[in-house]
Amino acid sequence: MQPDILFQTLAFRNLSVKNRVFRSNISGRFDNYDGSGTQARINWELKFARGGVGAIISSFVPVSIRGRILPNYATIHRDEAIPFWRRLGEQVHEHDCRYILQLSHAGRQQDAGGVENLGKKALSSTSRTESFHGFQCSAMTTAEIKSTIQDFAAGARRARTAGLDGIELHGANGYLITQFLSSGINDRRDEYGGSLENRARFVLEVVRAIRQEVGADFHLQMKISAVDDNNAVIPWEKRGNTLEDSIQICQWLEAAGVDAIHVSAGSLFPHPRNPMGGFPAEDVLRAYDSIISSGLYTFRNFLLLSSPPGRMIFRLLWKRAQGKIIEGVNVTNARAIKQAVTVPVICTGGFQTASVIRRVISAGDCDAVSIARSLIANPDLVQTFASGLDRPSNPCTYCNKCLVNVLENPLGCYEVSRFGGDYDAMIREVMSVFETTGFE
Repeated sequence: MQPDILFQTLAFRNLSVKNRVFRSNISGRFDNYDGSGTQARINWELKFARGGVGAIISSFVPVSIRGRILPNYATIHRDEAIPFWRRLGEQVHEHDCRYILQLSHAGRQQDAGGVENLGKKALSSTSRTESFHGFQCSAMTTAEIKSTIQDFAAGARRARTAGLDGIELHGANGYLITQFLSSGINDRRDEYGGSLENRARFVLEVVRAIRQEVGADFHLQMKISAVDDNNAVIPWEKRGNTLEDSIQICQWLEAAGVDAIHVSAGSLFPHPRNPMGGFPAEDVLRAYDSIISSGLYTFRNFLLLSSPPGRMIFRLLWKRAQGKIIEGVNVTNARAIKQAVTVPVICTGGFQTASVIRRVISAGDCDAVSIARSLIANPDLVQTFASGLDRPSNPCTYCNKCLVNVLENPLGCYEVSRFGGDYDAMIREVMSVFETTGFE
């Protein structure tokens, strides 16, 4: 009998993972304001390690306070962070689960920089104000670029010292690396802008600096938006990078020493192509006020969301930019990239059906899938597959309420219909990560 491909070991150059399901990068504001980690974050990660995923990719972990996306996320910008990440990794490892730390920098996509960044424009590849929220930014000088490259390298060193299993560069969804890569955002005229080769220079220098810091035998993967669709929300914006652009970038990344490619989409987050599904306008309205002071257009957006016609417009724009496929939305792009590189390819995009995952891996479209929302809904999803079920009895509805609530509320499933309409039961589950009993 042919072994189930879902539960076959995936061997990277420097890492083996017990199955083909990764928890994608997602987490909440579980940590201290100064970037130190808490038991709540460990409890959060253990939900998925116990549930059977082969590897967990952390949420975005800032390599510098200047580059953090939101406060109250654990950082890796100083050596004092190493013991926390070591403790987290050790507890995840007890469940035969690998832990990959995602190194990030917000660039101009900084929802709330915190008090340390008050009065400072966010650093980016460009000085052009971000078009949707109106986040202001300043094009990085060469000295700032070199310093940031070293921040990434130092973050990689700390991850390795902490005994974690690898790192991922967050080069997708509109954050700093995307801002350099994207032809729709990067308007520089120096060696870091213009041609595709120049726009890729920043991330390739990051990869080389990391390899110089941690050596060739530590797992390093890159998350990339295969297609920017930069004009999906703001029609007059440039389209941004195409699939062909990203294929070339991935080939350069492989040559520079990257061990795997993680395929996503979109030039900002959230984006109609990532995550696919609903636009929960009422939930957005409740959470969006927390970033009103962050951008030039945030108050305008808040006022639009405050009116029923405005919410309808947002929903229509969101839906218009989406296709009909939710589960496996990035498979076609992942297949094209996999055909162009020799390293393993991980694909994200609404997966929660065992037969769908088996099909795309067996077809050679990708080597593994990563899942976020569907695992928030069902942390034991992999165990459900192992029991022989094709889908959980109470699947994720793709409502996206989890993602918009995270701006000011703890991360969790906020679709009350999944709890039989019992709001209190839903909140008990959301708040369970803060409990000190029942977790090791």
